[in-house]
Order: sequence, then structure tokens, then C-alpha cells
Amino acid sequence: MLSRTADHLFWMSRYMERAENTARMLDVNYQTSLLPQSADAAEKGWKGLLGISELSGDFARRHGSVDARSVMQYMVSDAQNPSSIRSCLMAARENARAVRGTLTTEVWETQNQTWLEFQRMVGDGNLHRDPSALFEWVKFRSHLSRGVTVGTMLQDEAFHFLRIGSFLERADNTARLLDVKFHAVESEFFGSMQSQSQGAAKDVEYDFYHWSAILRSVSGFEVYRKAYRNVILPEKVAELLILRPDMPRSLAACMHEVVSNLRMVANEQSGETLRQAGRLRSDLQYGRIDEILATGLHAFLTQFLDRVNTIGVGISRDFLVPVQ
Repeated sequence: MLSRTADHLFWMSRYMERAENTARMLDVNYQTSLLPQSADAAEKGWKGLLGISELSGDFARRHGSVDARSVMQYMVSDAQNPSSIRSCLMAARENARAVRGTLTTEVWETQNQTWLEFQRMVGDGNLHRDPSALFEWVKFRSHLSRGVTVGTMLQDEAFHFLRIGSFLERADNTARLLDVKFHAVESEFFGSMQSQSQGAAKDVEYDFYHWSAILRSVSGFEVYRKAYRNVILPEKVAELLILRPDMPRSLAACMHEVVSNLRMVANEQSGETLRQAGRLRSDLQYGRIDEILATGLHAFLTQFLDRVNTIGVGISRDFLVPVQ
């Protein structure tokens, strides 16, 4: 396969997955913002979302003050923001168009229709009328794109590069979603595990909605109930989304898929990239949540993101069009 073809396939799937995960991060922040809280706490939540997406500086230069409406506009429909849902869907469609002959008709039509329909929905004001409905639609279109890919494409090199792109991006975004919500409360929840504050009972209801919103953002609420069958505990949420191999959006499950598909396209120069990916998968496979929390969840997730980025650079070097 030509490296340019592999590059378009890899980035098509990454941008589609990124659009979905941006919708998920926005949705969990929007749902959390509906809970009773101070204006300062709400603003901190939106600032955290921009920070973990590394967009704080650009947003501040262009918009100044942080509020829910401006952040959602910036992250959903801003054509000048390369990480907005609009930019991601357009990039996914353009990458698909560039390799139209490699894709099945169903895959191409799904990508094309998603882009056209998104433009119509945003133009009709769906973002401001019902943000959650728009976010759900983006997630559904991403599910549809993956399903059509699995259901219609030959499982050759093209298929494997699509899968590598999807799961590498999902691992990155699941880690970012975890970090944006856990880092802000890490000292409050994990630092006080041995000594409960006397106001803890008062916060039980808020805690439930806070953690359930995070779980719902990764379609993990029902999965959590089935796996743990008890109240929602922060350390169990972290375990589910980091170490559980049977949770589709966990870091462990994502890295398993990355390694499995990377093996299928391995060449003579990709040994180091495959080794790094395999080592990261092993660390998650044999890791324990108490050890991760003891060393600091934020530090662990930051290191994970660095390692995923290194693997992404290695994949580009070994298979794709070199990044300048």
C-alpha cells in the first residue's frame, strides 16, 4: 500500500473518532454544568475542558472570557479551530475523498452524508436549541462509520490502518476525558480517602451525578453497574476506564486493538514502534489501580498521553507520509 493512501485512511479514522470524543467531552461538561454549582465552579469546568484540549491560549486570544455558549460554539462549529467538531468532520470527509477508490461505497457515503448533514444541523441552530441532541447525533454517526467499515470492508491493510487510527485516537481522548474531570478533584477525592470530611454526606447526591455523567460520556454507566454492582466510587470509575480490558473505551482495550492491528501491517522498520505499543499494553494489562492512584492519577495520565503521542509519531515515521 502507498504510504499516502495509508496516511489518508489513518487520519480519516482519527478525525472521525476525534469528533466523537470532542462531542463526548462537551456533553459531560454540559451535563455537569446543569447541576447546582457556583458560577466560578462552572467556569472552571469549561476552562479545564479547553486546557486538556490544549486550546486555552487560542480561545483566550479570540474570545476572552470563558462561558458555556462561547466554548461550545468554539469547540463545535468554529472553522478556525482545527480541533472543532466541524473541522474534524470536514477533515475526515476530505481524507475519505482522497482515497475514494480504497473505500467501499457505503463507507464513503457515510462520511460524505455526515459532513453535509452536520452543516445543515448547525445552520438550523441545533447547537443552541439542544446541545445534547447534537452531541448524541455526532456520536451516532461515528458509531455508524465504524460499523459500516467493519461490515463492508475487506480486512486488509486499509482496514487495519483505519482501526489503528480509531483506537489510538480513542486512547488519547479517553485519557484526556479522564484527566479533565479527575485532575480537578483528585486532591479532594483521592487525597481524602483515609479521612472523610464531615460534609461528605451532603455531597453524596452531587458526587453521584458528577461521576455518573463521566460514565455516561463514555457509554459506561450500565457497564459500571454490571461490573461492580455498587455505588459509584471514583477509584472504580478510574479502574473501569483505565484497566478493564472488557470495557470498549478503556485505555487497556484501546491499546490491545492498536497492538493487534499494528502487528498485521508490521514491516522491517516498525519493530521499535510495535515494541513501545506492546510495552504500554503490558503495563495496562498487569497494572493495578491502587498503584496508579498511589503515584498520582494525573501524573499517570500525562505519561500515558506522552507515550501514545510517541507511538503516533512512530507510526507516521514507519508507515505514513512523514510529518514535517
